[in-house]
Amino acid sequence: MTSIQIRSFVTVLLIICCATTAFAAPLEVFVSIPPQKYFVEQIGGKHVAVSVIVEPGRSPATYEPTPRQITRLSRATLYFTIGVAFEDVWMTRIHSANPDMKIIALQKVVHLREVDRLGSLLQEKGRKDPHIWTSPPLVQLMAARIRDALIAEDPARRAEYAANCKRFVADLKELDRYIYNRLRSMEGSSFMVFHPSWGYFADTYGLHQIPIESGGKEPGARALQQVIEVGRRKGVKVIFVQKQFSNRTAETVARALGAKVAPVDPLAEDYLKNLRRVADIFAEAIRNQ
Repeated sequence: MTSIQIRSFVTVLLIICCATTAFAAPLEVFVSIPPQKYFVEQIGGKHVAVSVIVEPGRSPATYEPTPRQITRLSRATLYFTIGVAFEDVWMTRIHSANPDMKIIALQKVVHLREVDRLGSLLQEKGRKDPHIWTSPPLVQLMAARIRDALIAEDPARRAEYAANCKRFVADLKELDRYIYNRLRSMEGSSFMVFHPSWGYFADTYGLHQIPIESGGKEPGARALQQVIEVGRRKGVKVIFVQKQFSNRTAETVARALGAKVAPVDPLAEDYLKNLRRVADIFAEAIRNQ
């Protein structure tokens, strides 16, 4: 084979390799909740196909995957957990459906706080709070873990995943500055929620979360009265609720306090836009207390 033929052969091989890389199927990735889908897509871009287990409007505390989801999981390459309750029950079964699927535990990159409790049951003391995604600085840690997992699975696109992660972290830092500036004059203030989804958010920005329930358990009459008394002392005028839970008890407390009920969704997929909106709502509510 002449040198010209060798060069031509090498050129053809390079073209084939580049074409194969360019048209490779995206990685099949599963996550537990919608915000994670946003995180993975920001870093993986067009090279990932991300599916969410907990469907919009459903609670990750009680959700059960459908048979169709279990079937689709059999084709997945990666699963990113985040520590929500349904994972405790289902991850062993999910993994048995696809033993080759790599499970990446994002909750292991952060220090977990204990769940806030007031009207909840005593035996819940010590239960860890899974809502780690409500703090932008913690999402920065998760972003690095997602980047590393994608690179390990698809090293040919290392530079692209790294660049995407860098941009996403820059967006998270900008979001963090925005929320800090919105809430810095309110440090030490309290807000009341039905379900305690905002503990990490509160810790990050110097606020105190007062929950009505915890772990999906409605407070009894005595605990409910305690919640109302605390709300009166704190001058609570807004109770935050989310669509994944009934508003009935929150409305009872609101009537007793002369407060209003306001929806905020910790599970909204558009993370950056949603957290800005939440910061604005919290700032307005706390200012008026």
